[in-house]
Amino acid sequence: MSSPSEEVQGTISPHPGSKQIGKSRTVVACNFRTSGRLSNEDARLLTAIHETLAEQLASALDSYLGMGLEIKLQTLDRISVKDHMASLSVPCYILPFSLSDPACSVILEWDMQLIFPILELLMGGSGGSKSGDRELSEIDDEILHDIFVLVARLAESAWKLPELSLASNRRIKPVLLDQYCPADEKATVVRFEIELGGATGFFQFAFSSTFFNFLMKQIQKDQPQKKGKIRFFPTPNMRERVLDCDMEVSTELCGLKVAVRDLVTLQPGSVLKLRAPIQTPAMLTAGGRGLFEAVPVRHGLQRAAQLGRRAQTADWKRG
Repeated sequence: MSSPSEEVQGTISPHPGSKQIGKSRTVVACNFRTSGRLSNEDARLLTAIHETLAEQLASALDSYLGMGLEIKLQTLDRISVKDHMASLSVPCYILPFSLSDPACSVILEWDMQLIFPILELLMGGSGGSKSGDRELSEIDDEILHDIFVLVARLAESAWKLPELSLASNRRIKPVLLDQYCPADEKATVVRFEIELGGATGFFQFAFSSTFFNFLMKQIQKDQPQKKGKIRFFPTPNMRERVLDCDMEVSTELCGLKVAVRDLVTLQPGSVLKLRAPIQTPAMLTAGGRGLFEAVPVRHGLQRAAQLGRRAQTADWKRG
């Protein structure tokens, strides 16, 4: 027996009458929180939209701040608001946006490591400032306001929101996120990576379920409709349809007569005398009607018929 301190590994023993399987079984814990993840089609559409938004934001902020920067789409995820709030371990500048539809919520979350370099650039500095222990003041919020308005306008353009407009509110603390998105709902989080000077950080959008559904309907409505693969061909006329019909064709010796007694005595290996000269040509028939004289030949591994004169009874009318 093993001591209590030893690690005991549980195994599943096969039934005595069953066959032993060579591969070991792996048991993985089921995580029901992964339900409701983005479908492949939704992820594809959102990726295309937000990759374009990243390029537009990089160009606009480059001109506004006067410093080269790079923005890349990093992740797309759909998780519960409760889990999202728990994941915000890094200090963030959290800014909720108001929309004309109160049920829709959009939250902008910006890495605090990038806030102070941006403030320094806006005030004419080199952008090398670090956050340290300093708290943001109301003046800092006013200076940053135009940056977030620019982000909101570009987001509206990328999302193509004809009926909704984003209006920034005052920044909030992470514990107040559930006032905009209920903790038991799913939130769609679009995360971007940004490189500004020597600093690297992130910013992300968090959508409520209502806004996500509205956004997906708007995106799908603007997608070009796929053309069906069904093709319509003109109906062929009667002559073309008849010419495409299959007909049984054979090469045979026509008009031969054989005594019944010769047929009755036939056995495997017997030779039946047809009493026809070897020079007598066979006849190529189609549907029982003779068309051409023919001689049996071989074409590679296939039997064939070499055509000769047209039969006197053949009457082909050209249409």
